[in-house]
Amino acid sequence: MIEVLVVDDDTRVARVNAAYVAKVPGFHVAGRAHSAAEALALLDASPRPDLVLLDHYLPDDTGLTVVREMRRRGHQADVIMVTAARDVATVQAAMRHGALQYLVKPFAFAGLRAKLEAYAALRRTLDGGGEAEQAEVDRIFGALSAGSRPADLPKGHSLATADTVRRALVHAEGPLSAQEIAERTGLSRQTAQRYLKLLERTGRARLSLRYGDAGRPEHRYEWDPRS
Repeated sequence: MIEVLVVDDDTRVARVNAAYVAKVPGFHVAGRAHSAAEALALLDASPRPDLVLLDHYLPDDTGLTVVREMRRRGHQADVIMVTAARDVATVQAAMRHGALQYLVKPFAFAGLRAKLEAYAALRRTLDGGGEAEQAEVDRIFGALSAGSRPADLPKGHSLATADTVRRALVHAEGPLSAQEIAERTGLSRQTAQRYLKLLERTGRARLSLRYGDAGRPEHRYEWDPRS
């Protein structure tokens, strides 16, 4: 059973999220907290949770500060950010501090269930231990991004390649062209363009046009934090 700590400043939202968690097989709500201080106190208590569903906007601090303090104290619980914070800077900071997933409010039960099921799949993969071949590594990183990618990739598309392009967009400081994605990932420009179009069609990436002095406009893409 995966023990989950639900953290949200709104007691009603925390109650709803906890009810959602309880509906997913294999998960159990270990506790609810409504501030950074309460969350850290429950993390210090025993037994410790395996996973934290963490709001960013808390009355006494931010969710990112909670993550930093968790790691400073040696807590290894995984984190899924569940928040209304949509700005790219917060999304990027959450990833850099080790959040496995980022779910933007408001969301339906199906959205959270997809994240939790992906997390459970990741746990099963990692619990196997041993050494990982490249295919196994790809499956691990695929589990991390489950729920944030097209559920059914078209024929001829690789999940690992889609996730490579996704990560390049998430970590970018602004919109990127297919050529820039190719340079950052080692993919060909044609491959990068194909996967960027896929992410744009499925609502994961946003397309903008940059007009130069002459010729066709350059297509530029950025990750949509709401996806």
